[in-house]
Amino acid sequence: MIVTPVFPDPTLTDAFYERLYTLPDGERIRTCLQCGSCSGVCPYGYVMEYPPGRMIAALRADVFHRVMQSESVWMCISCYACADVCPSKIPLTLGLMTRAKEDLLLAGKVPAELQIALENSQRYGNVLGQSPRKRADWTRLLGADLDVPVMGRNKPAADVLWFVGDYGSYHPRVQKVSEALARVLKALDVDFGILGPDEVSDGDSQRLAGERGLFEMLAERNGRTFQKYRFNRIITTDPHAYNAFKNEYPALGFSYPVMHHTQFLAERLAQLQPMIKRPLKAKVTFHDPCYLGRANGEYEAPRQLLAAILDTELLEMAHSRATSICCGGGGGGMWMDGFHWERAHTRTSEWRVREAAGAGAEILAVACPYEPPRFEDAVKSAREVAGLLVRDIAELLIDAMEPV
Repeated sequence: MIVTPVFPDPTLTDAFYERLYTLPDGERIRTCLQCGSCSGVCPYGYVMEYPPGRMIAALRADVFHRVMQSESVWMCISCYACADVCPSKIPLTLGLMTRAKEDLLLAGKVPAELQIALENSQRYGNVLGQSPRKRADWTRLLGADLDVPVMGRNKPAADVLWFVGDYGSYHPRVQKVSEALARVLKALDVDFGILGPDEVSDGDSQRLAGERGLFEMLAERNGRTFQKYRFNRIITTDPHAYNAFKNEYPALGFSYPVMHHTQFLAERLAQLQPMIKRPLKAKVTFHDPCYLGRANGEYEAPRQLLAAILDTELLEMAHSRATSICCGGGGGGMWMDGFHWERAHTRTSEWRVREAAGAGAEILAVACPYEPPRFEDAVKSAREVAGLLVRDIAELLIDAMEPV
C-alpha cells in the first residue's frame, strides 16, 4: 500500500497562532499541558476526530490543516466546559474553537443549516427569518390588561430597557416566557420598555459560530439604537444577550449596566414574596444555562427565586452549576441539530431531560430562550421521560403569584 505523506504547513499554523495572540490570554495556548481534560469534558468530544486537546497537538505539530479538513470544529457547541476545566486557563472556547470556525467560514466550509441562520441574521436582523416589523407583535396577544410599552412609539424613556431577543419575540413557545415576564414586571410596577422593530439579534451566538463580522454589524445596530433612548439598565431573558452586552459590546463602545432577568427579579425578592399566593408543590430541578453559569458565574439568582416559590426543596441533577450539561444550542448548535444528529445520533438535550427525570423531577426549570423548545422536543424523543414539564423561571413565578 502506498501511503501519501502529509507534510507540515507551518504557514497556516503560524497565522492561526498569531490570531490567537490578539485575544486576552491567547498566548496561554502554548502552555497546554496535554492533560486531555478539555477533550474529556467536551459533550461531543467522543465523536470529534479533533477534540480540543488534539487540535492543540495538531497546532504544535504544524499540521493544523488536518483539523481544517475535518468536520470536528462544527461539533463544538461553545458550552465553555473545556475552558472551565483547563488548568492552564487557555481561552479554548473564545480562542481555539471560535477562531477555527471563523477560518472555516471564510473558506466556505459551513453547514447548510447554519448558513441559513446567518443569512437570516444579515437580511432580517434575526435568525428566524421573520419580518422586523413583526418583532413586537407578540405583545398584541396579551390583551388590554397587559400593555407592553415600546420605546419611541409610546415610551420616550424608561428605567429598564428589556431586550426581548429573537426567540422571545418570534418563537411561539418562548413568547409565553415573554408574556410571563411582562406580567411579573407589571406586578412589580417596573418602569420598562422594549425596542420592538428597532431591536435586532444580539449576535452573540453568531459570533461564537465564527461570524465575527456579522456580530459586529448587529452590535453596531443595537448600540446605535440604545443611544437613541434614555434608560438606566438593560434586562434580558437570554444569557447569550447578557453575555454579549456585558463582555463584548463594551469593546465596540456600547457599555450599559445589564442584568439577566433572574438577577433582576432576585434583587426584588422582598417585594415578590408577599405576592406568592400558590407555592409550587411539584418536584423541580434547575438547568444552569452555559452563558449564565460557566461563562459568567451566576448560579445563585435562579435558585433564590425557585426557593421562594417552591413548597419543596429544589432537586439538583448530577451535573449542575459548573458541570451542567449544555442544552446543545450554543455556538450555532441551535441551528445545526440535523448536522449534529447525523454524526452523534443523539442530542445533549436528550441527555439532560433524562438526567432531570432521573433526579425525580416533575418540572425542569430553565432560564434561557433556547431551552424550552429544545428540552420539550427532547421530552418527546426520550419517551421514558414523558410527562416532564419544561418551564422558564418567569413562568413558574407568575403561576405562583396569580390566583387560580
